[in-house]
Amino acid sequence: MRIISVRKNPEYKDKTIEYLQNSWSEVAPIIYEDCINHSINAKDSLPQWYLLENNDEIIGCAGLITNDFISRMDLYPWVCAIFIEEKHRGNNYSTLLIEKAKQDAKEAGFKNLYLCTDHIGFYEKIGFNYIGQGYHPWEEESRIYQIDL
Repeated sequence: MRIISVRKNPEYKDKTIEYLQNSWSEVAPIIYEDCINHSINAKDSLPQWYLLENNDEIIGCAGLITNDFISRMDLYPWVCAIFIEEKHRGNNYSTLLIEKAKQDAKEAGFKNLYLCTDHIGFYEKIGFNYIGQGYHPWEEESRIYQIDL
């Protein structure tokens, strides 16, 4: 199992863009393309994008960003786009990606990490605390979670 940082491995840029576009098809493809293209040489520590690879197969992804399309712009960084292929779910692989995001956020000097989701139960099990609701531009809301670094 290997976590690939796209910043440290820019040769994975196109594969990452394609994987995220396929994993989150409800997001306009240009969003991930533009963000990942510009993240590689960003001056600051954010954004970061990760792939999870198992035996040369990409089985998951995640990002570490300044805002996850949510109204709480006073909170950051956010772990986002956490995705594990269905056949690999149930093995806590997403926690590997979250741990990498936590590590990078802490190294960048942040004290907390946030995520927004509709899932209840999973993130609490790995240490996140529900702190309230946030609102998306597409007129939906999500639960916001925080974890101390």
